[in-house]
Amino acid sequence: MTPLPPMQWDGDALVPLPNFAKRADSVFVVGEVYRLAPVEDRSPASHRHFFATVNNAWKNLPEDMAERFPTSEHLRKWCLVKAGYRDERTFVASSKAEAVRLAAFVRPIDDYAIVTVNGNTVTQYTAKSQAGRAMNKADFQKSKDAVLDILAEMIGTDPTTLARSEAA
Repeated sequence: MTPLPPMQWDGDALVPLPNFAKRADSVFVVGEVYRLAPVEDRSPASHRHFFATVNNAWKNLPEDMAERFPTSEHLRKWCLVKAGYRDERTFVASSKAEAVRLAAFVRPIDDYAIVTVNGNTVTQYTAKSQAGRAMNKADFQKSKDAVLDILAEMIGTDPTTLARSEAA
């Protein structure tokens, strides 16, 4: 679904902002009825705080965990998958040996994906995007809270203390 262009209420009707008139023309059909809903923009400060907190947690991982996550981005995406903010792809191979070979083939496709083998089944987990276009304000906040809960547990603190560590 194509995102709707930004509009402004002029007292009588919603009017596309001047820079988006062509896009509105390509999305809407004259005479059609559309249901519109307000969209709350995400807070750039909350977004920056989240990424800074993930980076801080990554820098404070216990040694035995640090080797698993070469970057804070690996850690963030792993936490998203663990929290359920993920897409899954399952492949059924003809044998366990074939599944192991398939997993070796699938693994390098996405450096951040988690690939598991269970018998003759290979499952690839990829983190959902947290980009503004992919995740609304409420979903971003839920995913942020879930990831911060996981990170706090990993580094042995509570989520409030972890979130506060980057609030300044």
